[in-house]
Amino acid sequence: MAKKQSQQSSHLSQNDKNRIRLLTPALRKELKRPQGLLIEGPFEETTKRLKELIEEEKPSLIISVGDIVSRNMIEYGVSANVLIVDNKVMRKPIQPITVDADQTLYAKNPPGAITDEAWAAIRNAVEQKGQTRVMIEGEEDLLTLAVVLAAPNGAMVVYGQPHVGIVVVKVTEETKERMRVIVDAMEDSSKS
Repeated sequence: MAKKQSQQSSHLSQNDKNRIRLLTPALRKELKRPQGLLIEGPFEETTKRLKELIEEEKPSLIISVGDIVSRNMIEYGVSANVLIVDNKVMRKPIQPITVDADQTLYAKNPPGAITDEAWAAIRNAVEQKGQTRVMIEGEEDLLTLAVVLAAPNGAMVVYGQPHVGIVVVKVTEETKERMRVIVDAMEDSSKS
């Protein structure tokens, strides 16, 4: 039995079963900028600051997007409720992350896109109890947008900023609206 999802929480309606949102050149430039708090430095420093932020903010949910940030969070003792990975770094295959997740969900999501399948897996993951790993076949880079829209207010989303550090996004109505504007500006396509 499928639960009815509000457009606000999922940004997909039942009529969007085949929707794929594609990144445009203008949005690519916009998304190179951090979409939250940038914490610069090596992993040890960024993870230490992340731990402090988690202690201060006490987020309702912690979600990591990306293999390096997820691996470093595990290595430095920061537990994420949801980890979204694709077993790649900069599109090159890496050794899969070892984590005893309570469940693993799978979705396809090509580079430069957000698919309905990935969105549904993310929505499902944030509703689960325990730790959930979402394994993406393709690329997870743009899924931070879907994560912020699917996550409850008060959640914390962490993703890597290549060669710089990590970005922490506190989920609020304001951050959801910013992400919604970006997603709405993406090119709409559908599976053939």
